[in-house]
Amino acid sequence: MYDIIIIGAGPAGISAAVYGKSRGKNVLVLEKNQVGGLIGTVSTVTHYTAIVDGESGQSFAARMKEQALRAGVEIRYENVIETKLTGEIKKVVTNKDTYESQTLILANGGSGRILGIPGENLKGVRLNAPKDGSAYKGKHVYVIGGADGAVKEALYLAQIAGKVTIVCVEDELICIQEFKDKVVTHDNIEIMPHASLTAVYGKEAVEELEFTDNQTGEKQRVRDTDCGVFVYAGIIPNTQMYTELKLDGGYIPVDESMQTEVRGVFAAGDICVKQVRQVATAVSDGAIAGIHAAAVCG
Repeated sequence: MYDIIIIGAGPAGISAAVYGKSRGKNVLVLEKNQVGGLIGTVSTVTHYTAIVDGESGQSFAARMKEQALRAGVEIRYENVIETKLTGEIKKVVTNKDTYESQTLILANGGSGRILGIPGENLKGVRLNAPKDGSAYKGKHVYVIGGADGAVKEALYLAQIAGKVTIVCVEDELICIQEFKDKVVTHDNIEIMPHASLTAVYGKEAVEELEFTDNQTGEKQRVRDTDCGVFVYAGIIPNTQMYTELKLDGGYIPVDESMQTEVRGVFAAGDICVKQVRQVATAVSDGAIAGIHAAAVCG
């Protein structure tokens, strides 16, 4: 029996764990992949207060893990497949075991949105910039998405690839001004406005790409046999298993204490209904959830 079980080891989950542990509570973090969540997969972490120079997602995640373990937080790498939220005792079932706790914090964030187009599973599609970027040195890469996350990765790839094409659904980039200003300083970045990638063709790897003009509906097929496609088309909240909660657009509503409609069940980070989804807000959510969950335990 644990005082607090936290599902997810991203910034929100680790923050909640550290704050819960500091209150003398027995805390378990369950994570299916690795500490860091989505932030651990990005090329660079920006704008977080007191960030170290050149911070990568991987180094940021490593320091999060080190801090949690130093605090005495228990982390288990298991895939949660079922939860029982109602009742005084909460239950979490994983692919390896079953756990019980007084309180539960849902902090398992979101997963990258798939495009749902033909050929999306071909080799060379849905790549990760820091992991796969070096394989495309001097080559042509496409970044799908025009928001902050996509453009930040495009800027990183521009230092490696020969050419970067940002495929933007909107008429122009919708990222912050800082990133827009940086884009224009790179002569190897090209923007394809009001366009969508609608199909990828090839036997095993990418051979040809189809783009659709979102204004005219006109389709254009481009043959490019040695390119990479990096998709950053937003996230889908990982809330499918929480059938006992009423969701709002797939996200979990919470009050100012980060508590859901079920007493003793909290949520933190990108999984929640909120206006701003940043590392800073995830850490804040986690701190609030961890403190209030500890208080509920008594």
